[in-house]
Amino acid sequence: MLSSNSYLGLCTDTRLKEAARKAVEMYGTGAGGSRLISGTSPIHRELEAQVAFFKGAGAALIFSSGYMANAGVISSVADKNWVIYSDRLNHASIIDGCRLSGARTVVYGHGDVNDLENKIRRYPSKQGLIVTDALFSVDGDLAPLPALVATARRHGLLLMVDEAHATGVLGKNGGGAAELFGIKDGIDISTGTFSKALASEGGFVAGSAALIDYLVNTARSFIFSTAMPPAGAAVSLAALDIVRTEPQRRSTLMEHAAWLRDSLGRAGFDVANHPTQIVSLILGEPRTATTFSDRLMERGIFVAAIRPPTVPAGTSRLRISLMATHTRDDLEFAVSEITAVGRELGVIGREKVST
Repeated sequence: MLSSNSYLGLCTDTRLKEAARKAVEMYGTGAGGSRLISGTSPIHRELEAQVAFFKGAGAALIFSSGYMANAGVISSVADKNWVIYSDRLNHASIIDGCRLSGARTVVYGHGDVNDLENKIRRYPSKQGLIVTDALFSVDGDLAPLPALVATARRHGLLLMVDEAHATGVLGKNGGGAAELFGIKDGIDISTGTFSKALASEGGFVAGSAALIDYLVNTARSFIFSTAMPPAGAAVSLAALDIVRTEPQRRSTLMEHAAWLRDSLGRAGFDVANHPTQIVSLILGEPRTATTFSDRLMERGIFVAAIRPPTVPAGTSRLRISLMATHTRDDLEFAVSEITAVGRELGVIGREKVST
């Protein structure tokens, strides 16, 4: 499996399974209602407190999915009097949140702070929001967060960062890209999900206590949805504890990714060179990518092919996402098979390349 977002390999961890079992025995299988009616249990409150501590924020709020967190936050914070400056490659949940808000949405070039500055001067606003993914899940690259913090402060704008693919993976304590860059205090609104490295479900937002109190009373995706099942909250709590106490999972994951990028690059592939757990092999045409994926499946390796409109024309690819629980034998097998298929399809030369 080379296409799972369970980056720390926790989806099958026995401790998380046991946490879920105990929560089901104590609370039942579902929350039984929306958070503001009857769906809030002590375990939901505990998870929110732990997320706030983990993110170094004043408070936190959990949603039933990461998609609902982004859509709910943006559509509550901004309105038709606002301007939202959004990275061109932001996740669909961010794009939809911008649309729902009614604000004027100005798209700036991917990771291009100069273009962002130009767009802010061209479309000024007294009430504005810069929003970006932290770790972009297709290429595996990072947003230039320090520069975005500086830009937001210079223009008096709020900065919102979606840490979905960075939470649990990046930073000294797994807090995400903001922790990695040492700028947690510069992020006004931090969102994310429990469904990636934390191997659970649901989404969250962390920020000031005033922000969270406002969202409780205005975010429609929070107000009008049944709460996260208590078992999901229990699994998320257990995963957060593992993130804090087992940093070797993160270091192993990044060592895996660096080795795989180097090995595939030396084999002749066009590998996106970003220092994260996502390794993208750029193949070009959609048919090449889908055929490559199918051939690998026949050899016992699952890697998803990513095609337009998810990526620009001519950049179809295989998106490899690694897990800390992969072994070196797993990765050597993967390199051998990927290289063999690459030669069969003429993607790389047919000469033997040592990895």
